[in-house]
Amino acid sequence: MNSIPLSDLTYMHRAWELALKGWGQTSPNPMVGAVLVKSGRIIAEGYHHCCGGDHAEIEAIKKAGMAARGSILYVTLEPCGHTGRTPACTQAIIEAGIKKVVVGAIDPNKVNHGKSLRFLKQKGLQVEQGLLHEELTRMNEAFNGWITTGKPFVTAKIAQTLDGKIASTAGESQWITSRASRDYARRLRFGFDAITVGINTVIKDNPQLRTLPVKGIKKVILDTHGKISPRAKLFEGTKAEDVFIFTGRSSIKNLKAQVIQSPVKKNKIDLKWVLEFLGKRDMTSVLIEGGGSLIGNALERKLIDKLMIYMAPKIMGEGISGVNGLKGKGLSGMIQLHKFSMDKIGEDILMQGYLK
Repeated sequence: MNSIPLSDLTYMHRAWELALKGWGQTSPNPMVGAVLVKSGRIIAEGYHHCCGGDHAEIEAIKKAGMAARGSILYVTLEPCGHTGRTPACTQAIIEAGIKKVVVGAIDPNKVNHGKSLRFLKQKGLQVEQGLLHEELTRMNEAFNGWITTGKPFVTAKIAQTLDGKIASTAGESQWITSRASRDYARRLRFGFDAITVGINTVIKDNPQLRTLPVKGIKKVILDTHGKISPRAKLFEGTKAEDVFIFTGRSSIKNLKAQVIQSPVKKNKIDLKWVLEFLGKRDMTSVLIEGGGSLIGNALERKLIDKLMIYMAPKIMGEGISGVNGLKGKGLSGMIQLHKFSMDKIGEDILMQGYLK
């Protein structure tokens, strides 16, 4: 097995760092970073800032100018070979006189998948692929899921005690986890297109559902019977197009929101239908933040891709569980998390893993 030159890893790691600068801002496009190297040094860098803006490769090529001729391009994702919101990157790479392209992850979009690399090879460029493939593929897990299934990548978040409670029997839940965990969770929201809660969470906690830093994240409320108040805090500082109320009622008036009449199953909004609706509107990632009935319903229907559990070092005893309504499956049928990891945040532990 041939070893990978240290310089290659260094340059691709730098491209990875650049790609992450677009976190939470490029959807429905993926995060991409690019580095141009010539004579053993970086001559230009670029990353995809936002949907509709220059792709990472184009930004780097523009910065390099004529110096790009004869250089090596390190890019985290296969360059696009088709014209979409912007022109094809492959043509720009050829015109810039780049001699070699080193690619991390392959584009899962069937319009592009592997075709760009074959095209570049046919045009006489050296092409290498697969450097940091696993890490760079996971970086764009939301885009990858959406572009291949048409549905958003769904992450569910639970904040609970050691004995699995998210609220007291009286419904008190503020605050179980530490301030450090709460701040981390708000910052995490920034990376998503939409945040989803059930109407019981809105009524009991009256959350603002804001990100840190602030951005126009879509707020999705599942309200079967139309109980939401127009004075709920989640409406503060929002535009009507950024709030979606999914309800089983024929109409709800006087709300600064888009009200969508939705199918109802077992007296609950059909979450699968909601996710398909959001996916068709270019929302690639959805964060579900409770409560227990919504999480249980989503798990029962196998609609969650990733689970994040913030666990505080506290024991409540009697209280409301973080997962409700999930039918018992016995020891052999329990839901198993994969690629499981744990991190300490303040006084709490963040556990996360994948369900598919």
